[in-house]
Amino acid sequence: KVTIFCCSLQFSSAFIVTSEVSDLMIKVQMAALPKKLDKTNIKQFLSMFDTVLTDCDGVIWSGDEVIGNANIALNKLRDVGKNIFYVTNNSTKTRSEYIIKCKNLGFEAKEEEIVGTSYVLAQYLKQRNFNKKVYVVGSTGITRELDNVGITHTEIGPDPSPEKVFSLQETMKLDPEIGCVAVGFDGDISFTKIMKAASYLLNPECLFLATNTDERFPIRNSNLVFPGTGTMVKAVETAAERKPVVMGKPSAEMFEVIRKTNNLDPSRTLMIGDRCNTDILFGKNCGLNTLVVLTGVTEYEHLEKWAKGSDPEQHKLLADYFLPQLGDLVDLLED
Repeated sequence: KVTIFCCSLQFSSAFIVTSEVSDLMIKVQMAALPKKLDKTNIKQFLSMFDTVLTDCDGVIWSGDEVIGNANIALNKLRDVGKNIFYVTNNSTKTRSEYIIKCKNLGFEAKEEEIVGTSYVLAQYLKQRNFNKKVYVVGSTGITRELDNVGITHTEIGPDPSPEKVFSLQETMKLDPEIGCVAVGFDGDISFTKIMKAASYLLNPECLFLATNTDERFPIRNSNLVFPGTGTMVKAVETAAERKPVVMGKPSAEMFEVIRKTNNLDPSRTLMIGDRCNTDILFGKNCGLNTLVVLTGVTEYEHLEKWAKGSDPEQHKLLADYFLPQLGDLVDLLED
């Protein structure tokens, strides 16, 4: 009996210790949810940053419509002394085109405050004294920014595939001047374009740049999926068996362009976004404060799932703060 009692006691103790360790592991594995901005913490929040980087699609506008009072919110942040930069992974427009859109939708903006991936891509090549030709899978957003820095490129638009695609191995001619393949959003993506891009990339000296890798565009109130640039990039990447240098979020390339030209302190900078695996991860990668809004890709259920999980990569997607929509700042900023 004594022997049995001791064994039971040992087993019970072991079970208690194991249970305590298990509870501790669960606590360690879980991460904190973003704090909701409200009247109790808005002053502390505002004291944390001097500069705001905000995503566009899904945060301040959807298509050609302002989301809530996002324009008023950003303009109020500017009024209280914050610097504002618009940082977008969308490669289809130039900075000058974004200025027109901002003006039409009631956002104050200067051209130097607009930072898009096409602009970053052109600056990336310019800083490396690139003197060859770029094969572009994309739109005028890329080609016009390349024109602005004097870099030659191929024309954009349809490049249809023949009915018998294998005939391309006999008819396709490659341009020997190509020294870079640049992939952005391309509504005319085709087998022919993918084949050309991958063929140029057989040369290890040929640069491979991508504006961004967003999976889809944030479309509100729709049951349709609108494929993003990541779809085009992945197709070329798969065929070429090479990974690109990514210009947009979450890559730090975009922040480096802004930081160098504006002498920004990362610890005094706020990143606002709707897509955690690009916008918020970008903020984390660059050492920025982060705020996620729930008007685009990310939903609160996603935040709860990531926080409860044990994956440290998902914990990186959790912002410091959240708001249902950016326009909620308007009431919070009023005295």
